[in-house]
Amino acid sequence: MEQHSPSIRAQAVALMRQGVANRVVAERLTIPRGTVGWWRSEDRRVRGETYEQPTDCPKCTDRQFDETAYSYLLGLYLGDGHIVSKPKQHHLSVFCNASQVGLIVAAEEAMRNVMPLPSVSQRHKAGCVEVKSYTRHWTCMFPQHGPGKKHERPIKLEAWQQAIVDAYPWEFIRGLIHSDGCRITNWTTRIVAGERKRYEYPRYFFTNVSDDIRRLFTDTLEKLGIEWTHCTRNGNPYNISVAKKAQVALLDAHVGPKH
Repeated sequence: MEQHSPSIRAQAVALMRQGVANRVVAERLTIPRGTVGWWRSEDRRVRGETYEQPTDCPKCTDRQFDETAYSYLLGLYLGDGHIVSKPKQHHLSVFCNASQVGLIVAAEEAMRNVMPLPSVSQRHKAGCVEVKSYTRHWTCMFPQHGPGKKHERPIKLEAWQQAIVDAYPWEFIRGLIHSDGCRITNWTTRIVAGERKRYEYPRYFFTNVSDDIRRLFTDTLEKLGIEWTHCTRNGNPYNISVAKKAQVALLDAHVGPKH
């Protein structure tokens, strides 16, 4: 590390104690930000201070937050999301198809709208983009976090979460379908006036191994007046289907295909 005069260090520490950010101190005194960060850490140690990462967690600060964005993000989390919460590693991840850039943007926006302070980044993998937001406070917002896979443990919404889903049910449905659902076009043939004709019709699917998550999806559909059916495959009732024309039109208006 480059050596700096005691007077420069004293100036830096004085500015930091006034609440000036590391970046500003570094720019003002023309010294590396890493050096400023080290000096701040040493100054805290000398004064016996314990550093607390600033947070805008709504549950910890009673801050008002974007409940519309939260309802959508809750759906994404229950589908293709998970939280890593270790002593030195905390983040929420949502996995998106790399070709669905609209979904990637929507996931980022939802994270930022619920908690603007944590940093958000993307990690690109083969055919997949992991959208990550770094803070240990995501466990406050998603108390469903726990050891093991979601389908191997009970998944229940807390009262405050259910109230948000009840207020913004379409956003919740959209998040679930954008994570573990799809809109496809089925086709069939019929004999009309002696000729076989092909007919195409759209339908929505939601697929999740967790009985509890599927129930949250279907309960919300029913509150919205959406009829659904099980589409059992290989004896497994993991697929929920919405196929009636009027019901599909409602989903088209509020959800739409992933893109």
